[in-house]
Amino acid sequence: MSEMIAVYDAHGREIGSQERSVVYAQGLWHASAGVLVRSEDGKRVFVHKRTDTKAVFAGMHDCLAGGVLGPGEDPAEAAIRELGEELGIVTGPRDERPLPLTGASWDGEWAGRPMRCHLFAYELRYDGPIRLQAEEIVAGWWWTDEELLSHLENPTWPFVPDTRVLIPDLLR
Repeated sequence: MSEMIAVYDAHGREIGSQERSVVYAQGLWHASAGVLVRSEDGKRVFVHKRTDTKAVFAGMHDCLAGGVLGPGEDPAEAAIRELGEELGIVTGPRDERPLPLTGASWDGEWAGRPMRCHLFAYELRYDGPIRLQAEEIVAGWWWTDEELLSHLENPTWPFVPDTRVLIPDLLR
């Protein structure tokens, strides 16, 4: 049996849970939380490349550390969990935790199947050490907003499509 994740309705309300493989195969609405890690001075964004073994968006680039929500999981807590898992960033007291940025929905296709996800985005200002989780991330680096936007102008540059819908709100 695969991992259970939260299933949502089209309006962003959690309505149950299902195996991750079923959610992906049937294109059920689900939710993910992602954190934009920005340098303390706000001038750079951490960008990374996903491994080729990821089940979704394999080998693509992203600027959010994130993942799907488990049943009953709060998006902010999922964001904190994913920061620790993917980038080795452990947040401290509430004033050091990621701040909510925006929310959006992505209703598209991946690998010829429907993919529907509510996205909860957060931002963390951070200049500390980053330890990439080798099972999920191949490499990571810091870019300015302009460098990231320049790459995104090329439609063939492999960038995670659900994060792409958030870019205008993330890079303000």
